[in-house]
Amino acid sequence: MRRWAETASDVAATTRTSEKVARLGAYLRALDDASLRVACVFLTGRPFPASDPRTVGTGWAAVQAAVERAAEVGPGAFGAAYDRSSDPGRATHELLVQRDARRVARGEGGGGGVEHGPRARAGGLEAGGIEPGGGVAGPGADNQPRGGVAGPGAGNQPRGADAGSEADNQPRGADAGPEADNQPGGPGPGPTLPEVQAAFAEMVAARRPAARIDRLVALLDRLDPLGAMYVVKVLSGDLRIGLRGGLLEAAIAAAFGRPLEDVQRAMMASGDVGEVAVLAREDRLAEARPALFRPLLPMLASPAGDAAEIADRLGPPLWAEDKYDGIRAQLHKLGSDVRIFSRDLHDITGQFPEVADAARAMPWDGILDGELLAMEEGRILPFARLQNRLGRTAPGPEVLAAVPAGYVVFDAIALSEGEPAPRDVRSLSVAGSVSREVRPLLGLPLAERRTRLESLALPDRIILGRLEHPVSAVELDAAFDAARSRGNEGLVVKDPASGYTPGRRGLAWLKLKKALATLDCVVVGVEVGHGKRHGVLSDYTFAVRDDRPGREGQLVTVGKAYSGLTDREIAEMTRWFEAHTLRRMGRYRLVEPTVVVEVAFDRVQPSARHASGFAMRFPRIARLRPDKQPSEADSLSAVAALAR
Repeated sequence: MRRWAETASDVAATTRTSEKVARLGAYLRALDDASLRVACVFLTGRPFPASDPRTVGTGWAAVQAAVERAAEVGPGAFGAAYDRSSDPGRATHELLVQRDARRVARGEGGGGGVEHGPRARAGGLEAGGIEPGGGVAGPGADNQPRGGVAGPGAGNQPRGADAGSEADNQPRGADAGPEADNQPGGPGPGPTLPEVQAAFAEMVAARRPAARIDRLVALLDRLDPLGAMYVVKVLSGDLRIGLRGGLLEAAIAAAFGRPLEDVQRAMMASGDVGEVAVLAREDRLAEARPALFRPLLPMLASPAGDAAEIADRLGPPLWAEDKYDGIRAQLHKLGSDVRIFSRDLHDITGQFPEVADAARAMPWDGILDGELLAMEEGRILPFARLQNRLGRTAPGPEVLAAVPAGYVVFDAIALSEGEPAPRDVRSLSVAGSVSREVRPLLGLPLAERRTRLESLALPDRIILGRLEHPVSAVELDAAFDAARSRGNEGLVVKDPASGYTPGRRGLAWLKLKKALATLDCVVVGVEVGHGKRHGVLSDYTFAVRDDRPGREGQLVTVGKAYSGLTDREIAEMTRWFEAHTLRRMGRYRLVEPTVVVEVAFDRVQPSARHASGFAMRFPRIARLRPDKQPSEADSLSAVAALAR
């Protein structure tokens, strides 16, 4: 794990894409198969492969308790360190470095070992801990607090610094070798990558939260601060090392001398980056294929500005499908075995038993892509109704009766029914065996996949998505308005010749969404941002005027947004909000209610979360309104009218 953490820090320390790929490729090339599988999975910011349904179950409270025990500090120390960095991994590093320094001062020696020399500063982390930020960065400073530490994320490197200079003095991953975690010169033999993943598996198996915390403490005690930092980052799902845009796939291709296109194709088919890395080493990428009950990342649509842009880009014929306001889900079926997976690949079958029961009766097997919706007698209900089902792992009869769910299917990833698949399409594996009937359809054009879907016998609770064929931008706009009138978000317009590319956001699918309206709101609270926006106040809570009898003049919250403003605007407003803070509550501040912002959103729905009784869906700040006074903000009655 130590060598993996060093390599991750090296990758974070350079902004050059080619250097990131080269460093990762050299590291991956030297690993044995078991370590290679785990290393690649960890580089995606996950403890297990994306298709593995296990979750470690270590939320904020568990990580906080474990780190504070390992660091020998009192309650609240982890939260205070987190407030200085907005990064749980860096907070962990800070506390463990300080612990080891105290131990050395007492003559006891470090626990996992005190980091010395250049490696102690890997990724911009100083051995003495992380200094608190001292003010607000200007618009040209990547939003880092002045005097603070850039941190391990490439996006957090201060401008003007030589990102690669320190990395040039770091040990490289090229000489890692399969036993890299036991190399001399460190604090002693630390856990190997498979051992760390095994520890994660023990946390999954632990039934009590206290037992999971104990196992995490035991793991942290075996790691140096840098390794512990990245263990927490993996558990939190946010590495922040600038590894985006298929760079891991490029590194696998570079490591084993395979064409990048072959690696990408295998990733789309398999969905397991560790398996793909091993197949690349063995020159067996062509063998990668989907497997039943191992979900794939869904194909994504890119946003389009307007109907004219879509018509120009895709041209006739246009395939326009309603964009449903539900939960993207993948349905896998083999005989009576049915499982439903969310877009983040979690098994949610138990949350929607009526959909699974309906699917069991279907006379075919395969993998479908679609949307879970609140649905009653074939009629789609508002998303607000479906929200009452979310988070319930096993809804009772009352909930099932009050909020019935259904499934709208709009694509097929694999099917057993219909015309024989092309000869070069392989059958799917199922839990280590092979089904000769279920064939993947990823490479087939959408038009053919749709024909296969339309030939299926579907039960009442599973329906085919609506499809129209507008021939111009004018007709596309009309189709959009009709979709909105049906209670849907908008349209997804697709190229009928496109294949299905899991996890990719290309130009073959374009989504058309328009703001329902905009409202002028008053900012009443702000919060410190995360990642690149750590150190600035970028998350705004806003309110409208209450015009109900007896409550006139009060402000009631209606939403929260963190997107829409430029870095320069956020920096300028941060300085203003800092000077006009009424009360601090950790990361959140109550501010003088004098700033008016224009907020765009897709819809308004009832909500108990806000004092207004309503919440905006997908709010984003359209612009600042310095020309308006709070008394000119929109009223609660205007919000209520939009919710009807």
